[in-house]
Amino acid sequence: MTQTQIVVGAAIIRSGALLAAQRSHPPPMRGRWELPGGKVDPGESDTDALVRECEEELGVRIAPIRRIGGDVFFPARSEGPEALLRVWMAELPDGQPEPRALEHLSLRWLRADTLAGVDWLPADVPFLTEIRPHLRD
Repeated sequence: MTQTQIVVGAAIIRSGALLAAQRSHPPPMRGRWELPGGKVDPGESDTDALVRECEEELGVRIAPIRRIGGDVFFPARSEGPEALLRVWMAELPDGQPEPRALEHLSLRWLRADTLAGVDWLPADVPFLTEIRPHLRD
């Protein structure tokens, strides 16, 4: 039996808006939206992986605040181990540059009234209910 792959996501909120990232790959996910983040490497803590992934994907160093929600399993895949998503509320500390789409098609800051207006990946959707109260319309 293979070990479950842990994936971490960052709910980065600034001025009442959530940072969403549009996937560039793989082809079945291209154009859909997600919380930035990625896989936890062996021996790496979830928060260390979250900080590393945001540096790689966005060119910024985030500050994780607290975990939200529970573990959400990704839809079954034909290859690779089963995977689950864990999400943290996070902020951009003062002095960080504007996030850049280094590995994504684009980035958007979404407010409460635009949160449902993008095509979210299924694993991210359960976290939106807990994120919404932190956003402005």
